[in-house]
Amino acid sequence: MATKTKIEAKFETSSQSDYTAKNIQVLEGLEPVRKRPGMYIGSTDEKGFHHMLVEIIDNSVDESLAGFAKNIWVTIREDGSVQVTDNGRGIPCDIVPQYKKSALELCMTKLHAGGKFDGRAYKVSGGLHGVGASVVNALSESMRVEVKRNNEIFFQEYKKGEPLWPVNPISEKEKKNSIFEILKIASGTSTVFLPDKKIFAETTWNYDKIEQSIRERAYLIAGIKFHLQDLRTKTEKNFYFEGGIRSLVVHLNRNKKALTDPIFFSKQIEDTEIGVSLQYNDSFNENIHSFVNVINTLDGGTHLTGFRMALTRSINDYAAKIGAIKSESDNLTGEDVKEGLTAVIFVKKPADTVQFESQTKAKLNNPEVQGYVAAVVKEGLDTYFEENPADARRIIEKVMLAARARLAARAAKDAVIRKGALEGMTLPGKLADCQEKDPSVSELFIVEGDSAGGSAKQARDRRFQAILPLGGKVLNTERAQLDKIIEFEELKDLVIALGMGIGDTINPEKLRYHRIIIMTDADVDGEHIETLLLTFFFRHLPQVITEGHLYIAMPPLYKVQIGREVFYAYSDAERDKIINQNSGKSGSLSVQRYKGLGEMNPEQLWETTMNPEGRVLKLVNIADSAKADETFNMLMGEEVPPRKKFIQTHAKLATLDI
Repeated sequence: MATKTKIEAKFETSSQSDYTAKNIQVLEGLEPVRKRPGMYIGSTDEKGFHHMLVEIIDNSVDESLAGFAKNIWVTIREDGSVQVTDNGRGIPCDIVPQYKKSALELCMTKLHAGGKFDGRAYKVSGGLHGVGASVVNALSESMRVEVKRNNEIFFQEYKKGEPLWPVNPISEKEKKNSIFEILKIASGTSTVFLPDKKIFAETTWNYDKIEQSIRERAYLIAGIKFHLQDLRTKTEKNFYFEGGIRSLVVHLNRNKKALTDPIFFSKQIEDTEIGVSLQYNDSFNENIHSFVNVINTLDGGTHLTGFRMALTRSINDYAAKIGAIKSESDNLTGEDVKEGLTAVIFVKKPADTVQFESQTKAKLNNPEVQGYVAAVVKEGLDTYFEENPADARRIIEKVMLAARARLAARAAKDAVIRKGALEGMTLPGKLADCQEKDPSVSELFIVEGDSAGGSAKQARDRRFQAILPLGGKVLNTERAQLDKIIEFEELKDLVIALGMGIGDTINPEKLRYHRIIIMTDADVDGEHIETLLLTFFFRHLPQVITEGHLYIAMPPLYKVQIGREVFYAYSDAERDKIINQNSGKSGSLSVQRYKGLGEMNPEQLWETTMNPEGRVLKLVNIADSAKADETFNMLMGEEVPPRKKFIQTHAKLATLDI
């Protein structure tokens, strides 16, 4: 038998004596939520902050899905709180014998307490499986819930999840000021909560984000009325769509030329209800949204996989039937059928049978749903193509064109590879690369023009900063096929420098720099080049954005010199503040407005814009993919009227340096 060394024995004894029952911590009630909020709402940034409101809205939406609530009111209040009211059944307020507490109090203060577990009160649910309301309560500075049932109004108030008193009927005096009396609601639930500033880094409600969430739900649940009011700006909007997801597809395609009317089909398979709407347009981009019980599954899942499989199979079958495809070797790929496609997949399923990948429900995991959706889409599309041959041919022509473009792009790419590989075997001569080979600490500055490029090359820290100067405007890639992009010299050099490929050869793991920084002049031309580059990344290398690798440099707008002291200002307001704060100092005042990066000497460019210790970078992310798609299509697409309307609407807000 092996004997322990003195060191091993000492370590074991020490570990056992230090680790006793007193080290075991039991978090009671809502304590674990406040200790680890990210586990319940994903994060404590702006996204997690707005997720709180979505949870309360979805409780009211669940009442609508159950067939009761027909109206939902959302009010953003001036003090930072928000109120959500519905005209559903109202949370039960009677005593639960087992706990000797009101059902309302249990719902608001106990994790996994609610009416969504036995599958009877709610067949379909979008909430956090019974933890939504209590989690929001735990992470709120204060909360008040009012419930109207049987012509009586009950209420309870909470502080950081703890009830201040038992559930009670409100007084006759308070009754007159209740939301239920004001809106003449017979029954329902109303929740007001103020998020805890100590929990969240951002505590300002973003009206556009809230409007997008509500609009989305109004499209998904045909017939429900949403009323959104912002008391801070006196703004009020109402949302009601009879067409459901068909209306959403039309909305997503409104600035594009559609090839057909929206295609729609739905079917119930066992306990799963499936609705799909799709429409092809003349763009080169895909726009797909998938939902499960009104939850936007941003990372897709089995329902999206089933849709893609059936779409490709159905289009290939019909193309072969009409002779557009001669053999299996000519079959269209999933990439081909994505081009110009807008689609919405909506799955409704009993809450207790839904499987998500994580608590925030970004991806559906139910394996059976893949087969259900595939069957519904295949049957629905086959029937549609047979009954609408003219529409079917337009779709086939569109995807066949995409296939030819794919083959042309591959040929162009092969030609480029023969000359010098896209994947980085021969780096562009204009690239001043860095010495560091670890992508996680390497930076690439994409710089406008040779003048600024020369200054940046002198200013940089060559150990980890690379410089790629661009010669003038790059190609507008909003409506450019991949072969044209690869043939365009500036973009080809950029793709080679990045090293991750493009099109069907993309491999994000081969990205050579984990900070890619767009650095352009602070004038109209610089803004245009920045927009062209953002279009390229959004349309053709979106992984660079979604993985958090794309930034915009923020060079100063002004150099303010008072005597011998030099200050840099990044805005007009900052310039004025510097001048006011230093007005008492002796010496002449001079203010220089930087129009271009080339106006700075290398030392100034390093100090203000490139030095990691003092610079300001703007991280580029995609908060709302549908909104981003719409914006790029409107600003950079071929349709002039939407762009003209945008310019006319926002012209007065623009500050131009011409």
